[in-house]
Amino acid sequence: METGKKIRNAMDSGLRICQIVLFGAMVMVGTYQILVRYLFNRPSTVSEELLTYAFAWLSLLGAAYMFGRRGHMRMGFLADKAEESLRQGLEMVSECLIFCFAAIVMIYGGVQITSLTMGQKTASLGIPMGCVYSIVPISGILILIYSILNIADIAGNRKEEERR
Repeated sequence: METGKKIRNAMDSGLRICQIVLFGAMVMVGTYQILVRYLFNRPSTVSEELLTYAFAWLSLLGAAYMFGRRGHMRMGFLADKAEESLRQGLEMVSECLIFCFAAIVMIYGGVQITSLTMGQKTASLGIPMGCVYSIVPISGILILIYSILNIADIAGNRKEEERR
């Protein structure tokens, strides 16, 4: 499963870089917004809107990254006490549910809402709202790929350390 490991590492690296760039941009835009508001007493609606959309993108990309690392929140107090075969079955069911959610809600629903809102423009930036919403199917695709990789790892009985 060396290919799966390479795919996972490439996706992890790409997502980390995207998140770093987005967070850095948010810090710069936020600093600009504070300076403009308090030094010139003139708030910038463009920077406020940009921060809002960048935060949404950062959150969804971060969620996809955490699904890939299997670091998302879960209530494992019962599953962790179960024997290996039952725990593996529960993990497989969990990953299948995540797969279905990503496919149906995030990808299918995300594509629907993205195409539906392409004609609407954002208030300050003037870009199509569909561009803002496009992160939903993008992160859905990432979660779907991670879910497939996680299912393969669970089926192959690979531990967390072996996946990285």
